Amino acid sequence: MSYTGRCACGAVTLEIAGEPVATRQCWCRQCQRLAAGGPTHNAIFKGDDVTVSGTLASSDWRSASGNTLTFSFCPSCGTQVYGQSSARMHLKTVRFGVLDEPHGLRPDMVIWTDDAPDWAQIDPALEQWPRQPPAPPPPPAA
Repeated sequence: MSYTGRCACGAVTLEIAGEPVATRQCWCRQCQRLAAGGPTHNAIFKGDDVTVSGTLASSDWRSASGNTLTFSFCPSCGTQVYGQSSARMHLKTVRFGVLDEPHGLRPDMVIWTDDAPDWAQIDPALEQWPRQPPAPPPPPAA
């Protein structure tokens, strides 16, 4: 399967060949800041599967896990496109909101639940991690 996506203004587009290695809802404090108080919803793809057209800007910060996170976004409209962790540069974490519908993806786990506010609605059917879970396995060698 493949996926396509675009930012809100259309200046940045994505083509993704392949399925995500994981899908997650994240309640860390940084994601809450990015998502105006709620969680982010993310699909983690092999980096080589993600092709981005258009100009991106980026911002780096040290995460609670100790890794450096780089978030890439459209400089024209501010749409978050994807993030990368210094610990897993072979992966790109693409925001659900940038993917064209119908993409059919949904989170398979919820992470950083310890940081979720007391009013958060967390699906009890999903695998939950109080903080950072183990990284998805590396892609198989070609």
